[in-house]
Amino acid sequence: MFAIRSRNDSQLRRALRNLGGSFGGSDIRRRRRRHYYRMVRWKLTTGAKSKIRRLADLTVAALLLSVLSPLLLVLWAGGVQKELCRGRWAKPFWRYQFSSRAPVLCRSLPMLFNVLRGDMSFVGPRALLREELPASDPAAWKRYDLRPGLLSLSWLRKQANIAYTGEVGIDVEYIETTTLRGDLGIVLRSIPAMLFRGNSAEAQEELKLLGVRIDNPTMHEASQRIVSLAEAGEPGQVCFVNADCFNIAASDTLYRRTLAAADMVLADGIGVRLAASAFGQKIRENINGTDMLPYLCETLQSSGKSIYLLGGKQGVAEDVVAWMRGRVPTLRVAGLQHGYFSSNEEPGVLEAVRMAQPAVLLVAFGAPKQEKWIAAHKRELGPAVAIGVGGLLDFYSGRVARAPLWMRELGLEWMFRFLQEPGRMWRRYFVGNAMFLFRVARERMFGTALALDGRPGSIS
Repeated sequence: MFAIRSRNDSQLRRALRNLGGSFGGSDIRRRRRRHYYRMVRWKLTTGAKSKIRRLADLTVAALLLSVLSPLLLVLWAGGVQKELCRGRWAKPFWRYQFSSRAPVLCRSLPMLFNVLRGDMSFVGPRALLREELPASDPAAWKRYDLRPGLLSLSWLRKQANIAYTGEVGIDVEYIETTTLRGDLGIVLRSIPAMLFRGNSAEAQEELKLLGVRIDNPTMHEASQRIVSLAEAGEPGQVCFVNADCFNIAASDTLYRRTLAAADMVLADGIGVRLAASAFGQKIRENINGTDMLPYLCETLQSSGKSIYLLGGKQGVAEDVVAWMRGRVPTLRVAGLQHGYFSSNEEPGVLEAVRMAQPAVLLVAFGAPKQEKWIAAHKRELGPAVAIGVGGLLDFYSGRVARAPLWMRELGLEWMFRFLQEPGRMWRRYFVGNAMFLFRVARERMFGTALALDGRPGSIS
């Protein structure tokens, strides 16, 4: 008994000594010194990066002004406009640009003087006009932490039709992750975006391309519309169409009729965007199932509605549900089912979906099989909005890698998919894209395309 008490007393004294050491004067001073050195190191690193960035801006701006001075003198005679903008720390400055009579690619050249003066940087958040002060949201004011840029990440993503989180969200993302290497990447990716920038036509709510009606919402509007369809309590169908889908629709009458009868048809891919641009029309945003899923899940979660996953190999849907649990933990998953069921098992699958009563059903069989299957069994599935999502489940289960964001900003996601599976994708992307462009050119020149009955017909 005495030995146990002695041992306990010894442990207690040791703990008290350690506690006293942790909060003793010398230990507190040591921790304060460590904290001070960390703060000094952070300030020196941040200051050095800021000065290097400013030196790079100054050097490149001076070099470009010297090289382009003859062109600047010629264009200057046409007139220069100035706008009062807010710079770093919301400090006002005059931003210069050439008048609308100058070529589009040259109008921003006078802003090089703004860069030289330190009003702007080559890359940064978009310069806001003085009357365009952001809302009371602290995230919006964070844009003033850096100098505004001639180029911005938000502009780049708008050109690629993938600015889903809005300008403020993208600018804040840039501010929190900015590096000199990242800025160089934005500059390089902006060059083709400037050369092949889309038309400035006003986007219509709906357009028709190669005989197919296309709805033209933003990503957020599309997600809200799907939930509204689910709230109506009637079976619904949503389709995504890319260049390959248009090629299939050219020879598949049933698929064309399915697209025509769908509640919503959404444009997916750079090919559809370029085709619309050829007819003087504008696609608001590139809306595909893979990018839509996070927004749709958040909308369903906030409205208390459920989702059902149908398709993929065994285990794929389970992995997607695990992803959902991490991203939207309170989203109700009504059920899941792999896509490798026989015709004899199909009635049981239909009954399981109907009994689960999901608001949204994701069907991943691949186009056009998934769209035809949904159209054939829409009434048997119950009052769910069924969406054909292709390979979405493979992406979110981690079985197939998604193209990096910089490739999507350049519209090169198709190239990434080809490099992943060249043996399967070469015909779709090289032969198929050529056929799609041929059909676009034919309609552009002759004003005809296949109507829903498969015969040539005028396209409005």
